[in-house]
Amino acid sequence: MKRVVSLIGAPTDIGAGARGASMGPEALRVANIQSILEGHGLEVLDRGNLAGPANPWLPPVDGYRHLAEVAAWNHAVHDAMHAELTAGRLPILLGGDHCLGIGSISAVARHCREVGKKLRVLWLDAHADFNTSALTPSGNIHGMPVACLCGHGPRELVEIGGQVPAIQPKWVRQIGIRSVDPGEKRFVNQAGLEVFDMRYIDEMGMRHTMELALATLDANTHLHVSFDVDFLDPEIAPGVGTTVPGGPTYREAQLCMEMIADTGFLASLDVMELNPALDLRNKTADLAVDLIESLFGKSTLMRAAS
Repeated sequence: MKRVVSLIGAPTDIGAGARGASMGPEALRVANIQSILEGHGLEVLDRGNLAGPANPWLPPVDGYRHLAEVAAWNHAVHDAMHAELTAGRLPILLGGDHCLGIGSISAVARHCREVGKKLRVLWLDAHADFNTSALTPSGNIHGMPVACLCGHGPRELVEIGGQVPAIQPKWVRQIGIRSVDPGEKRFVNQAGLEVFDMRYIDEMGMRHTMELALATLDANTHLHVSFDVDFLDPEIAPGVGTTVPGGPTYREAQLCMEMIADTGFLASLDVMELNPALDLRNKTADLAVDLIESLFGKSTLMRAAS
């Protein structure tokens, strides 16, 4: 029986500091995400785009920008992701900025509670996204989703999913991190978040990094990948709003995805922060889809199962 994948567009930049991520879902469709996944034997259902409030582009209020609008979008994402998981499908959230990870991962965590599975979240990103309103002056909520999921944030966001906290820090492995604010750095350390930053990857290599990040997975683990496209080095992926030099190369990123695919446990995916307004002829979207293809089993050779 074919594995069924659902595409869910969330066209908003409501939590971001730059406009344009709202165009991300269409850029991924233009890059042929559906037909490429179908080429790997998957049945792909495109659920279209979710609807939500427009971006008013206002300054922060009490430490948060667009809190009501961010909450509305995340509730919509939560409901859509949870519905697809309940129906036995593998949902792919096409963002949109990374604030939407709150709705997505809270839905995955809720599903895991309902079916009795463990959760492992791989957070592929240049940023830890563990800020709070007290730690960042910008108020941009795309820098706060991991903190909110771990129970640190406004009620409107931390209560999405029906349990506070939605996840435990020990369920998360962050990979590719290279930009963390000073106060956020201390908070990450206090929370015990497991972070494989770029220095670690430089010293130990992507293979060793992924072996540790994927350790202890088993058939009762739901593996969720939250892929912020700024995880990649901006030399190969310029189409994001928050570029940070020194990210994974093309081959490092491919190995990361291939090793995730090798587990056979991938069960849900976010593709976030793609910003076509800053891209070159859809180059970054094409690269993102190429890497997503590897997540679903693209390989140079036929390899024996490990």
